[in-house]
Amino acid sequence: MAVTPSRVDTIIDFIAATKYGVKTEGNHAAATADVLAHLAGLIAACRLEIPIAKVYLLAEVREAYRELEQRHARGKIVLEP
Repeated sequence: MAVTPSRVDTIIDFIAATKYGVKTEGNHAAATADVLAHLAGLIAACRLEIPIAKVYLLAEVREAYRELEQRHARGKIVLEP
């Protein structure tokens, strides 16, 4: 099963994103020290919650995309290197 590049979004590896043609939507605009400090403050104050549906190892990427395609996940699906 091949995943189309438009289904992949990275928040950290912009060089790989360019190389493989995947998305980095919204990440450059928000990746400032001020924004990150604000988010860190919200996290520290327990005012920001990001629900995680499931964490997959990077080797399980196919299973992660199968779950994502079903559109039943309540929260983010995370790939862990």
